[in-house]
Amino acid sequence: MLLLLPFLLSVAGCEDAMDRWLAGSLGAHEGTVTVDGIGAPATIRRDAMGVPLIEAGSLPDLAFAQGYSHAADRLAQMNGLRMVARGRLAEMAGGDLLPVDRFMRALQLERCADNLLAGARPETRRFLQHYADGVNAWMHAHRDHLPLDFRLSGYHPDPWQPVDSASVVCVLSFGLAFNLREELAALVMLSRVTPGQLAWLLPVYPDEPPLFAEAGKLAGLRFAGLPELVDAVADVADLAEELLPVVTAASNNWAVAPRRTVGNASVLANDTHLPIALPSLWNLVHLRAEGLDVAGFSVAGMPGVVGGYNGDVAWGMTMVMGDNQDLFLEQLRETADGAEYLHEGAWRAVRTRTETIRVRDADPVTVEYRSTHHGVLLNDVLPESAIHEIIPERVGTTYGIALQWAGYEEDTTLDALLAMNGASSAADALHIAREIRAMPLNLVVADRDHIGWQVTGRFPQRRSGRGLFPSPGWTSRYDWNGLVPAAEHPAEFDPERGWIGTANHRTTGADHPSPLSASWYYPERAQRIAQLLDAGTRHSWQTSQGMQTDQYSLYADHFAGLLGDPAFRGLLESAILDLEPDQAARANEALRVLEDWDGALGADSRAGLVVNALLESLGRNLFLDELGPEDHPAWQAFLHAGKYSYGAQADHLFARGDESPFWDDIETPEKETRPEILARSLAGAIDILERSMGSSRDTWSWGDRHQYHWRTDASIMAEKLGGLAGLAMGLLDSYVNRGPFPAGGDHTTLNTTAYPIGAGEAAWMIPAVRMIVDFSLEEPLRIANSTGQSGNPASPHYDDAIPGFLAGNYRSMPFRPGNINRTYTRRLTLQPRIMTNN
Repeated sequence: MLLLLPFLLSVAGCEDAMDRWLAGSLGAHEGTVTVDGIGAPATIRRDAMGVPLIEAGSLPDLAFAQGYSHAADRLAQMNGLRMVARGRLAEMAGGDLLPVDRFMRALQLERCADNLLAGARPETRRFLQHYADGVNAWMHAHRDHLPLDFRLSGYHPDPWQPVDSASVVCVLSFGLAFNLREELAALVMLSRVTPGQLAWLLPVYPDEPPLFAEAGKLAGLRFAGLPELVDAVADVADLAEELLPVVTAASNNWAVAPRRTVGNASVLANDTHLPIALPSLWNLVHLRAEGLDVAGFSVAGMPGVVGGYNGDVAWGMTMVMGDNQDLFLEQLRETADGAEYLHEGAWRAVRTRTETIRVRDADPVTVEYRSTHHGVLLNDVLPESAIHEIIPERVGTTYGIALQWAGYEEDTTLDALLAMNGASSAADALHIAREIRAMPLNLVVADRDHIGWQVTGRFPQRRSGRGLFPSPGWTSRYDWNGLVPAAEHPAEFDPERGWIGTANHRTTGADHPSPLSASWYYPERAQRIAQLLDAGTRHSWQTSQGMQTDQYSLYADHFAGLLGDPAFRGLLESAILDLEPDQAARANEALRVLEDWDGALGADSRAGLVVNALLESLGRNLFLDELGPEDHPAWQAFLHAGKYSYGAQADHLFARGDESPFWDDIETPEKETRPEILARSLAGAIDILERSMGSSRDTWSWGDRHQYHWRTDASIMAEKLGGLAGLAMGLLDSYVNRGPFPAGGDHTTLNTTAYPIGAGEAAWMIPAVRMIVDFSLEEPLRIANSTGQSGNPASPHYDDAIPGFLAGNYRSMPFRPGNINRTYTRRLTLQPRIMTNN
């Protein structure tokens, strides 16, 4: 890095110079290259956006060519995914990332990957090996011209192996699981509130009461150090979270039956919502070989298509919000023979294992991990002394925090993920989907005549409780009693209503015998899907395009109902009159905006500013007096938990009436009412906007405060860790990052641009890819990625998809020969050095 600094200083701001420096890392898109490991020639044809059509005479050669293509487009990304999963970042980037490695190794994703690979059929393992051979062929050919991340770090990646592809699946699986962060937040908030109050802060769903009995598990627990310990664990988890590709409620999908479509054939749509990233998690591809013809979006590091269309079947997925992670509090003691933990009145030995972590430019570090029968003790992921302000030292406590996760089983997930690519019908796809056990998904499928939905994954059968809050581990009352049988997972096929749709909402009734979770996302997106699909119109790819870009917020309807109640409206107006004159004027200003709001939440919306400032203001007026001050871990934990699931601000405003104890300011002698708190919050919303936007209302728009800003993982991490890496990435900021651009929408709109309420307004979660399949069309598949095909900033395809994404445009991925030839005009042939039989 020291050797590179003078160069970076000289070229900072000069994109042409950087492009020339990195030119050799791009590889060829035309011509012929000779490679070892492929049996017969294969071609990678690319369109004007760099999206490949990969053709081979056999499936093994197809896997090889896709591995070669993925490495060419996304080597840094796929290496980053496996290094995160394996807890090997420190060997690449140095000791600053050692705490992340400690955390990730505590999760034992290596064990998850080994089990997935062991559970796969021999032909699947061979397919993964051919894919790895393709990745390695590209790395070998470009070993002296690697992409930017490797140039800056001086790191040379190890050869790719089949287990690395399994590791990518495991890191995605862990990111799809819920609700570890909420459970950590609950323990931190207990330093300021009672268990009874805690139940109000993490609501389940608008039609479900707070889970007082669930929170009651924590009543009477008093022990020194726990809140600080949990906050420290959460800080390290935050750091790791920056590197996890999926850590939040993600995606919309729907399928419409033929009798309700314009073309009398099914329509399927899917848009996956992920933290905004450059590059996007998704890499577009079309694959063709011996009976397989499939196109859609893939993940670099794993062969095949994750979601797409194969000429017969289309499929897409959303996050179930499935809770297959639980925290258990353990009573610990030290003895001459080692640590012990209490369970059912008996002291059991704590199991131990050691890991050696290599650290760049330093000696290896040996770490001891301790586990109970519930799982690994997260206490051990922290260093003995503080390394950085966001990575505090270990805090002593007599209690342990054990994590149990249903992610370590041998199963057929890898087989099923690849088999989906060749599904012959919607019914066949649903049958295959039931074998996807490692990943909790709402998988929606369609063929020309049928539609279906299947929940995948593993879900614990708890002896007692819902798993929303941590459980005492010294009793077996809350232990798991196996897993819910896959046959009991929710599913539908050709439902009477004529459509299926999921949006991270509660897809089953509150009384479902095997609840998937107690952590659902806001219901507004799912309600909007139902509203539009039931509107009476016949549907097509154009109506789905309109839905995916829809920026209507059902909060407008909620406000209309709230303010249209004469009794409540009278109390609110009276409360506004009791404010100081200037505050009353501000409250009335906000009230007028809400009354006039038509639900549109575009970038030019002034109502969007007021609505979202009101949620921030309301959160402060409701909860800060109990959880504050603002820098207190309890307040930060509350804000952080609200990023992931249905939040307490909206729940209190629209669903809870007057019964919550938080409708009161504990810093005043009198007890405030709900209208009084809302009146203050209306005025506070305008205060927030005046401070951040200025006093001139003519310049106020939602897009000025709410924006897209695409940033690379490397630049985010370097900024957090500082040092030479931070300096280097700071110099390269304009070269590797894009934005800001004005954004419309929010967490309630189908065109999602979610942000953490009360912790900034930048678009944090966006549709990473949009896909529509209309089976009535000559070319059914339309798709739009949120960033370019390449993860290399020297490539013209690094960011060329962003303008189309912002405009809501799609591109066709053709299947007919004539359209293919017109679309994919550049051809790279992979020529075997020696012809072999696969």
